Amino acid sequence: MQRLRVEFTTEPFDLDEAPAHAVVAREVIQAAELDAVDVGPFGNTAEGGADAVLTAVDALLRRALGAGATRVSLQVNVIGASGQGREGEK
Repeated sequence: MQRLRVEFTTEPFDLDEAPAHAVVAREVIQAAELDAVDVGPFGNTAEGGADAVLTAVDALLRRALGAGATRVSLQVNVIGASGQGREGEK
């Protein structure tokens, strides 16, 4: 099975306080069965098996847009097969 990495941001940005859509998106990713979750103020990254990542991305899009996001930017990369390290290392 493939391993994927997803990187995403939600907009609009608010530098004073995290908007509801950003909080919801982070909660979805942190609650999913993913590896190496890294959340930050300007971008978020998570890795895991293809099914887990794609399920999390679906929930992230639905919930973030429902919470007021006007834009969700994301990138999904294949990083190897299950059982392999980062970027296909053994």
